[in-house]
Amino acid sequence: MNVREFFGVSQEEKPLDRMTGDGGFSAIFRTICCIGDSLSSGEFETRQEDGTVFYHDFFEYSWGQYLARMTGAKVYNYSRGGMTAKEYCESFALATGYWASAKAAQAYLIALGLNDIWQEMEPEGTFASYYQQIIDRYQKISRGAKFFLLTMPQETSDPEKIRIRKEEHREFLYQIAKQMEHVYVIDLYQYAPVYDPEFKENFYLNGHMNAAGYYLTAKMVASYMDYLIRKNWKDFREVGLIGSGLL
Repeated sequence: MNVREFFGVSQEEKPLDRMTGDGGFSAIFRTICCIGDSLSSGEFETRQEDGTVFYHDFFEYSWGQYLARMTGAKVYNYSRGGMTAKEYCESFALATGYWASAKAAQAYLIALGLNDIWQEMEPEGTFASYYQQIIDRYQKISRGAKFFLLTMPQETSDPEKIRIRKEEHREFLYQIAKQMEHVYVIDLYQYAPVYDPEFKENFYLNGHMNAAGYYLTAKMVASYMDYLIRKNWKDFREVGLIGSGLL
């Protein structure tokens, strides 16, 4: 066994070059919290013959729960279809008890922004303040926790305005990662496959992902976390102490 292959990443390796089936080193986290909208909730979209559309959150099919089954970690779904950063801060987290310290996690995966974009909340404006508020509050709740911020993947169906907003959202997340400790970006905009018609034919059910799509997303998230951990070993040496009161 050549253990040196785990010592870091080469200059040539990109975040999703080494896809893991067991979560890789993302498994060092024993508690993970997924904060997001429908795509973090395993939402399936069904349509009746008359064109009526229904949305159903099936958390057991969410990429977070696929990640839980891969790694054996306990993963909390702090998400719901249609969620925005504004609603999360102003009502949802309090009403559901998601600010409670009893559910403090070692890692937080934040996948918010798409619904905010559609509601015309620009990344540099109100959305930014709510997004940062989420990180600030959970940093106080869980000392030393690691935060992984998900950019939104590219879709060939995106109108130009949405494409620009996704790029702004991506830049905003990188700014946060530079300014705050223990914060990293999972850049699906740059490194995930483009969601084109062929991709959606295989991994979508109407306007949302199908079970295979959420599983693929879990593999991408886990593999990206594995890459970031291997790239930043020193940052993750004390993960086992997060939540122990020893940090």
